[in-house]
Amino acid sequence: MVEATVRGVHRGTILSDPNFHVEAHTAASASEPTVEVERTAEPVYSFVIDHPEGTILVDTGSHPAAGEGHWPAPLYDAFEHVDADEHPLDADLERIGYAVSDIDYVVQTHLHVDHAGGLHHFAGTDVPVFVHEGELQFAYFSAATNEGSSGYVQADFDHDIDWRVVSHHRTEYFDGVEFLHLPGHAPGLLGLLVHLEDETLLFASDVAEFPVHLEGVPQGAGLLHDRQAWEDSVARLRDLQRRHDATVIYGHDPDQREEIAEGWE
Repeated sequence: MVEATVRGVHRGTILSDPNFHVEAHTAASASEPTVEVERTAEPVYSFVIDHPEGTILVDTGSHPAAGEGHWPAPLYDAFEHVDADEHPLDADLERIGYAVSDIDYVVQTHLHVDHAGGLHHFAGTDVPVFVHEGELQFAYFSAATNEGSSGYVQADFDHDIDWRVVSHHRTEYFDGVEFLHLPGHAPGLLGLLVHLEDETLLFASDVAEFPVHLEGVPQGAGLLHDRQAWEDSVARLRDLQRRHDATVIYGHDPDQREEIAEGWE
């Protein structure tokens, strides 16, 4: 257990087809063959862990120029971060009482565009940035070739960064903060298990964007890198939740926004 505080930071809102996020969310049928689909709003979150060993930022959100050409047009058309320009990292941190210069460590759960777009703030600094080795490799492979995934933009992470590469399945770099390799949505996705004095927090990131994913309903095929790996990671999350009586923090759940903003001590 560690005496730390966790604060959530709302980083704006993405509008997208719910079928990307939940398999067969809206499906046509014989009785309703022309069913209409409405885009839904998914919040983007970063987190600040005020820890005895330093101030840790979890994820850096979308680049503020996402809609101005930083994201490829087809990607932005599918996942429209409508207010990215209103949520630069430095301004959002300031809203909860922090400056970028206060951050001692960064943890990138993964390097998709809505999670890694603020890394330029740490370019050329000595701030360590933790990322899983499989994620860093796949992000460069995807961004530099026509293979892999379209969810990465090389300009987000191709900086002079003090990378701290995580290669273990489960490890602890800070007292009471465990790093968990949870592949499926992305090959090198990292979750966190944070053991506060009175509560354990389980950061699921985008393995479980919403509670329905923890119940075993898959994401849409477009957001699954490896379905079997995803199912294994969800089973692991459920086991950790049960064994630690943990509060699960989902990747993009709008119903958790108030709880995330209040934070945990």
